[in-house]
Amino acid sequence: MSNSVKSIRPMGFPWQTQDPFLFCAYHADHYPKGNENLGPDPSLLKGRAIGQDFDPNLEWRMYHGKTVPGFPSHPHRGFETISIVPQGLVDHSDSLGAAGRFGNGDVQWMTAGKGVQHSEMFPLLKDQEDNPLEMFQIWLNLPRKSKMVEPHFKMLWSEEIPVINVKDDAGAETEIRLIAGEIEGQKALGAAPDSWANDPYNAVTVLIVKMDPGATYQLKALEADRVGEITQTAYFYKGNSMTVDGEKVNLNEAVELDASKDSVLVNGSETGYFLFLQGRAIKEPVAKYGPFVMNSQQEIMEAMEAYRNTEFGGWPWGAHDHVHSGEVGRFAKHADGQEEYK
Repeated sequence: MSNSVKSIRPMGFPWQTQDPFLFCAYHADHYPKGNENLGPDPSLLKGRAIGQDFDPNLEWRMYHGKTVPGFPSHPHRGFETISIVPQGLVDHSDSLGAAGRFGNGDVQWMTAGKGVQHSEMFPLLKDQEDNPLEMFQIWLNLPRKSKMVEPHFKMLWSEEIPVINVKDDAGAETEIRLIAGEIEGQKALGAAPDSWANDPYNAVTVLIVKMDPGATYQLKALEADRVGEITQTAYFYKGNSMTVDGEKVNLNEAVELDASKDSVLVNGSETGYFLFLQGRAIKEPVAKYGPFVMNSQQEIMEAMEAYRNTEFGGWPWGAHDHVHSGEVGRFAKHADGQEEYK
């Protein structure tokens, strides 16, 4: 490998990430028309492993949902989820009584902290046409000092997320949706309050990048005094091929980059998309068990015991796969009573 390219590897599922990120799950499901329960027609569920439907060869999946696709209530502690939904809708409900419906470009940034239960369901609101869903869920670690903070979520609404357009010398365009961090002189909206991303020194950056066929884009090196333990990875998830500093990258490959060097990206003959993750490594021990991410196995055992005893506040909704009314638009209701509507 040469220049800024440190490695190229298959992405797999979930996508493997570098510290401070834990992993990224990418969902691309072409859901059919919805029924009166906001799920697919029951006849389409025949032959599926309902509640364990993860077959990557299918056009769409129910995941852990039985009526509506998605992920019924489950706990988290010790890290954050960044849910980016370019297409489709997600219904959020949690053990603090908070709720929301977001998608079509929105991002939810949730700090699990000391513990929260939440559900993420994918309501099929359209009953006369298909309901495609595209979603990234990135797990961002929390440092030891922040693992037991109060749970919180923040909405980054699509209309407010900075979009940067850069043309190369031939006029081909690269479009950057700036979810977190700073690039091309612009800053993102800001992370949840206790996030590792909230300190600019940590250089946490999350981008969705779209490149025209044949477009060239130069990802500039970070200043020498900022590089340190910063990791960079680009995940090429849609298109046909691209090159990074002359190294060919195929579809569904991840490129690990050297943050101290410029990277020249040249897209192939089809419109290409990649997710870019950057951040300063936390460099602390990581102990993981399912939905808990702590610093030691003892802390994992304590998390499991706390969840058994408290259910992180219990479940205030009528069903563990709760979805909101089909008449409701995009909204967020926070645990403190604050409400947002779009």
